[in-house]
Amino acid sequence: MRSGVGLCVLGLLCLHSSAFGQEVVKAEAGVLIFCDDPTVEKAVSNAIQTFNKKLNTGYTLALFQILSAKKTENGSDSVYSLEFSTRRSNCLAGSQTPWTDCDYLQFGRREPLSCNATVHMTETETETKQVECLLDDFIVSEKASCLGCPVEIDETSEDLKVPLFASISKYNLASDSTHLFTLHEVGFATRQVVAGFRFKLRFDMRKTTCAKAEHKDLNARCVPDEENVEFVNCNSTVDVAPWRFEQPEANVECEQGALPMASTKEESSEEDTTASKPPASPNAVNDNPFHCPAKSWKPFQPADPALPTKATSPQPPVDGAFSDTDLLS
Repeated sequence: MRSGVGLCVLGLLCLHSSAFGQEVVKAEAGVLIFCDDPTVEKAVSNAIQTFNKKLNTGYTLALFQILSAKKTENGSDSVYSLEFSTRRSNCLAGSQTPWTDCDYLQFGRREPLSCNATVHMTETETETKQVECLLDDFIVSEKASCLGCPVEIDETSEDLKVPLFASISKYNLASDSTHLFTLHEVGFATRQVVAGFRFKLRFDMRKTTCAKAEHKDLNARCVPDEENVEFVNCNSTVDVAPWRFEQPEANVECEQGALPMASTKEESSEEDTTASKPPASPNAVNDNPFHCPAKSWKPFQPADPALPTKATSPQPPVDGAFSDTDLLS
């Protein structure tokens, strides 16, 4: 009896080892190849083109970097498993413009978008079987964990123009300073859906050359005063509901001085703008020997957010973000 049990256990262990071995072989399928190989670049281009055809709103994507590539043979097909990053381009979704003829969108999200794809290639055809890109993944996790909670948004987002204008206008109207102040840097921003949108902002401002006695509001001539440098940093809460035809309601608290650690933040925010410093990725392959990540397709130079000189309606949000119409349905 004990002998039978022993044989049964031994058989189960052998079966388990066999199944485990199959999983390992499957997970390791594919051979790493050069990220700058022309066939890899062709496969990635086809994947991006396929993804862009699915977009109905916002902007199309353009390649930023190829991060890793594997290749397997399946009969007459070469199967490419690809990981790459993209950025939003300045070409609108639905346009017939190839992504290679577009430039990067200069405002909005600074971090690249993560993508992966499976592409089959023969001598005459290229077909993308699967492609996925995480659009605004930094917002998705917040939505999943707590609907209606404050969500951190990019400091360069177009959505911040109206709440920033309202905050700075209120400070300039109430302050004892003889001169107007203008935006210097946004340190932190969140947006929350309440009976409208509630923005919470952390930013600092700099004294301009425009005297209040001569200028009622900020304008293009109001540049930072280089001779008498003066900063104030502020916390602001702004409620916005443009469909009610009401002015934004801002509550602003400020104190003297620039934002703490402002210079360090500026340096870290520019790391993404150089082609020689690819974004960190847990799946990125070392330069040696497969040239991964590949050199970025184009340098990325984000534009600094421009403060409007007069109140304007909020711009349409980038695809995947909240919009005013979300509250009307």
